[in-house]
Amino acid sequence: MTMDDQKKLTSYTCTVNPMQVAQIHRDLEARGFSIDTVPYAHFRARRDKLNLVAYESGKLVVQGKGTEDLVQFYLEPEVLGQAALGYEHVLDPEFYETRIGVDESGKGDYFGPLVTAGVRVDATVVELWRNGGIQDSKRIKSAKRIDQLVRLIDTTPGAVAKRVVVGNRAYNRLHKKMRNVNNLLGWAHARAIEDVLGVAEAPKAISDQFGDPAIIKRSLMQRGGTIELIQRTKAESDLAVAAASIVARGEFVRRLGMMEAKWGVKFPPGASLQVRVAAVEFVKRHGAEDLVEVAKVHFRTTDQVLAEAGIEEWKWEAIRKEWNRRLEGNT
Repeated sequence: MTMDDQKKLTSYTCTVNPMQVAQIHRDLEARGFSIDTVPYAHFRARRDKLNLVAYESGKLVVQGKGTEDLVQFYLEPEVLGQAALGYEHVLDPEFYETRIGVDESGKGDYFGPLVTAGVRVDATVVELWRNGGIQDSKRIKSAKRIDQLVRLIDTTPGAVAKRVVVGNRAYNRLHKKMRNVNNLLGWAHARAIEDVLGVAEAPKAISDQFGDPAIIKRSLMQRGGTIELIQRTKAESDLAVAAASIVARGEFVRRLGMMEAKWGVKFPPGASLQVRVAAVEFVKRHGAEDLVEVAKVHFRTTDQVLAEAGIEEWKWEAIRKEWNRRLEGNT
């Protein structure tokens, strides 16, 4: 592989309408792509190491060697009618601006901590990452790939990445005090911003929309008092926020692994039936009192777990009192 090949884009996403989907299907078939179907998609097209999926949602994803050429010489001129690739700094004036991206992982996971990450980028960092595969962590299915990108983010000159980890006991204590997940998130986001600003300056911070921006502003201390706070939907499309999402997810998975080693129980992510089964196993092995150490006990999942573990409802109040004693530090 030449240096030029290494620098080329290998992942691209855009939105297309039904007429464009039909055109792409016809054109790629004529260009020798093999066409088949995958779940939730109109079709998948493959040729050599290049893979394209047109999803029913309207999202078009291109991945693999040859992505950049397909986008620049076919998709943009013949389908999308625009030349955007390589002109991000012109089409989006914020693309190269110095900023902090903030995102979290673990908010919707019954087991494990809440991890918030802040990542500062500037023009040099953005240029280094532009074709490096930094994207919203929810679109990256491989744990190995997450680890690779975390290492890239941590070792890129000029980038600053900070993690704020709220372990389960601390999470449950803060949630009991704040009574609101958004308030807790705002506090954690503010801590991540402050930690980054302790290393390098930035004029603004960007995060996903989850509540009143004043929640973060109230939690910021001296370093972050003058920073511009921006909340927007789908903030992960910003490179700094996408990097923060990767760092947060990587740290969450690492912490979950540490918990599994400590307790000898597999802790699946999310809040699915598989999670409830694991929680019931945990309660039977370690007791319901220890659930506050590994889970977010305000989830409705908790009542289901206590019932499925065979604990009579009249005992639940005593269990919750024990949780409160632990959260208050009286263990």
